[in-house]
Amino acid sequence: MRTRLLGILIALMLCVLAALGLPLAAAFAAAEQSRVVVDRLDDAARFAQDLPTSGATLDSARKGDPEPAPGDLSRRHAIATEVQRYYDLYGVRLGIFQRDGTSIAVAPRDWGVPAVGWGAQAFQEALDGRRSHNPPQVWPWTEDRTITVAAPVVRDGDVVAVVLSESPTGALRARVLHKWLVLAGGEAAAMAVAVLLAVRLTEWVLRPVRTLDRATHDIATGRMAARVAPGGGPPELQRLARSFNEMADHVVHAMDQQKAFVADASHQLRNPLSALLLRVEVLGLELPEGHEEELSGVREEGTRLARVLDDLLGLATAEHARPEPEQTDLARLTLARVDGWRQVAEQRGIELRWDGPALAIGMADPIGFGSALDAVLDNALKFGPAGSQVLLRVSVFRDEVAVTVSDTGPGLTEDELARAGDRFWRSARHQNVDGSGLGLSIARTLLAAGGGSLGFAPVRPTGLAVTLAVPRPGRP
Repeated sequence: MRTRLLGILIALMLCVLAALGLPLAAAFAAAEQSRVVVDRLDDAARFAQDLPTSGATLDSARKGDPEPAPGDLSRRHAIATEVQRYYDLYGVRLGIFQRDGTSIAVAPRDWGVPAVGWGAQAFQEALDGRRSHNPPQVWPWTEDRTITVAAPVVRDGDVVAVVLSESPTGALRARVLHKWLVLAGGEAAAMAVAVLLAVRLTEWVLRPVRTLDRATHDIATGRMAARVAPGGGPPELQRLARSFNEMADHVVHAMDQQKAFVADASHQLRNPLSALLLRVEVLGLELPEGHEEELSGVREEGTRLARVLDDLLGLATAEHARPEPEQTDLARLTLARVDGWRQVAEQRGIELRWDGPALAIGMADPIGFGSALDAVLDNALKFGPAGSQVLLRVSVFRDEVAVTVSDTGPGLTEDELARAGDRFWRSARHQNVDGSGLGLSIARTLLAAGGGSLGFAPVRPTGLAVTLAVPRPGRP
């Protein structure tokens, strides 16, 4: 979420800087070119103003006199000299042309009025009696483009000649590029500051969200004491954190009441049930013969009810437990439980096997994990047929240590696997098997209290694999 929010903010800032920087860059280029155009037009106007002092030269050229006067020749030479000096000094092509394009003075000598393009258009505008304007914009990458301007020479209200100049744009493009680089540097600095501010803003906004996410994850994984610590951030998120803490308090209070009720009810019912079973036994001594079957059924139901109450009390005790996980050798613990259940397995005709490394250190509560493993083993031996085997495999993975108990019993369907471990749930196919439906629930609760988990998977062709997993030391 932090990356997405930061990406959105940076994209918006890039759009803003581009919206400001691109027009500003174009304005810089236009301003530089306008300055050059104005300067060239002023130079052309100066040459146009100097020409009236050489009016005879223009008159003789216009009238077609084959031999101009000696004074006209000297004036024409002075004009040509000044135009050449201007070209040598600035590198700008300059020419004074009559209306028909014939040159009066031009530098360099091989240059003339362009036949096409902007130069021809500027020349035509000057013939119409106005200065040329708005030459095409020059950009740093338009190396072949020049700036051509033209100014009319007016005598007695008539345009008698045109001053035309064509300027190279190398210096202009260099100045534009330099200003663009300065602008880019400024925008890069502004972008760096904006990114820094965006990072700080994102951290400020998302810090309460991350804290809330961690607290939610802790509660979802069984650490009900987790709460959102008060901190900064927007007022709305602070209010959300307070509301979350209040909600968590109410949920924990309701769960504690429910667990206390189950524990109290199971505990309080045990004494009346024990007294009832005792009275049933006394009553059975006084019953006449022929009622043994009914008496046996009452005893079985009473025993089953007592077992359910014991399991409920065990479940309530497991839910109230808050053990501190410690480094435990699960391989050694598993071997101990295998030895403890081996006699029961032999009585039922089931082979109990173990497989795994000699050492498997995991973070678990030894008592809770052992009790959970007992519940799973009891379930596997209960449903495994005689002559089958139950395999306990200890596996060490990157983040966790797992103990998998696999049997070859009837197993569960996909729908039943989704409900396995629910309280009091039993498969309809196993209703005739003794049990309360709380064994796997107790195992899951004991593992969750220590930071572990319980998983179920089918075994092919038949059977069920139950995996008890806990984190490795140093892993979350």
